[in-house]
Parts: sequence; C-alpha cells; structure tokens
Amino acid sequence: MSNYSTQIKAAELNENGLAINTGWITVYHVHPETREYQSASYEYLMTGIGIPADSYSDEPEIPSSGLALRRSIDGLKWEHVPDYRGQTVYNTENRHPQTVTYLGELANDVTLIKPTTDFDVWDGKAWALDSDAQQQALIQNAKSELATRLGVANTQINTLSDAVSLGIATEAESAQLAAWQTYRVLLSRIDINAVPDINWPDVP
Repeated sequence: MSNYSTQIKAAELNENGLAINTGWITVYHVHPETREYQSASYEYLMTGIGIPADSYSDEPEIPSSGLALRRSIDGLKWEHVPDYRGQTVYNTENRHPQTVTYLGELANDVTLIKPTTDFDVWDGKAWALDSDAQQQALIQNAKSELATRLGVANTQINTLSDAVSLGIATEAESAQLAAWQTYRVLLSRIDINAVPDINWPDVP
C-alpha cells in the first residue's frame, strides 16, 4: 500500500455534528437572522470539532427564478420560498405602497395589485371602487371651491359697493359691481350634489 495520496481527506460528522476524523468539509452558510443561504466554503475540521455556526453540511438545491433559498426554522432542511423583495405591494386597508424586504409569502394585509383610485377598497381578491366615498369627496371639494369663489366675490362686491354708495364709483367700477353681483347670484344657484358635472360661472 502506498504511503502517498493525491486525494483531499474529507472530514466526516457524527450524529452530533462533530468530526470523527480530521479533514476538509464543504459547508453552506446562512444568514443568522433570515436563514437565507449566503455562500459555501471549505472548512478544515479537527477531530471532535463541529462546523461553524449558521452553517450546514448538506448541499442545497438551487431554486428557480422568483424563489429564495433558506434553511427551515428547525434547521433540519433547505426550503424554497417566494422572493418578492424589492417589489412594491399595497396595503389592503389604506392602499399605501411599500417595498417588500422580507422572504416568504406576502403578509395577509398587502397585495401586488396596484389600486387605480384613492377610493378603491379591497374585496379580498381585487380592488373595487367605493363610488359613495368618491362622490362624497367630490362634494366636499366642490363645497370648498364654492366657499373660495364666494369669498372672492364678496370681497370685490363690498369694495365696489362702497364706491357706489359714496357716489364716487367710476363707470367701469359700476359695471364691475354688476358683474360680480351677477357672478355671486350664479354661484348661489350651484347644485353641489351635481358633481362632477358642475359648470362654474366665469370669474369677472
């Protein structure tokens, strides 16, 4: 029998994960928190020594695209899990977007489907438009618009009315007063509930 060998001596582990002989072994490292596979390396073990922490001796199978490779929570096997990291998901309660940073299935309160309006509600499978909420929002916006327009009109009318009542209004100011008064009357006839089909009068 030859005294020489060109083969690299491999370490073998017992049931407790300790080397029963001195030698090299390939180990597969995972992230200590996420358990995601990180890399492989050769480790030289002395008899009675185990492999590094967060490492395993069984070779994993590389997953297909869209899946991540990690160790099971009990540390007994490798598993392939969905990998949505970097993708945008939307909260099904408030529609807020967020970027996925974790491995595995998506949380129950998010979806990859993007809502199309600020009034969409999640029905469990898809976004559905809440027409009542949309209409109420339009009405509130119209009320705000009407209040702003009336405020401007009242300011103009008050100023011009002073000039007329004092008998110092010019012909142009008298015409402007009539125009603003007409404008205010037209505003008073606006039906707020007709949104979005409101025809706002032209500002004088």
